[in-house]
Amino acid sequence: MCAIPEPLGGRATFPFAPPISSSLWLNTPAPLTLGELRGRVVVLHAFQMLCPGCVSHGLPQTIEIQRSFDPRAVTVVGLHSVFEHHDIMTPRALRVFVHEYRLTFPIAVDQPSNDHALPRTMRAYSMQGTPTVVLIDARGQIRAQHFGAVADLLLGAELGRLLAERNGTGSTEL
Repeated sequence: MCAIPEPLGGRATFPFAPPISSSLWLNTPAPLTLGELRGRVVVLHAFQMLCPGCVSHGLPQTIEIQRSFDPRAVTVVGLHSVFEHHDIMTPRALRVFVHEYRLTFPIAVDQPSNDHALPRTMRAYSMQGTPTVVLIDARGQIRAQHFGAVADLLLGAELGRLLAERNGTGSTEL
């Protein structure tokens, strides 16, 4: 799934976003659930500390989204999904990384799987790797999912459309 498809002859149906399975949360006083974020557009950004594309493109883009939108309308959630270099990408190292890169959005540490190389949330969303950005509409449905670098203009247009739907006006005013 990449861009948001245009509904043909009526309202399209989209899958509901699976829950986030997390072993730890950073930058939030309590674990978050997608259910409590209903009514907002959610930008779920999956990353790894040692992922060059995450550090050079994905995280700066995610920070800019967080800075640009009212958090009552758009909520950014990070997902640290470790599927390689497990001995290096520890929670302690992640805390240092989050501090050094000044990441302030909530970050879930993806729960490792007991029977698969990919962690649970990454697998539930059928992610191919990192960076991956998932756009979840105000009803909790997955509307777009991008693996790798996604153009700012495309992502902005998708967010604008979801905000217009959320507001029910066709306008992107918050």
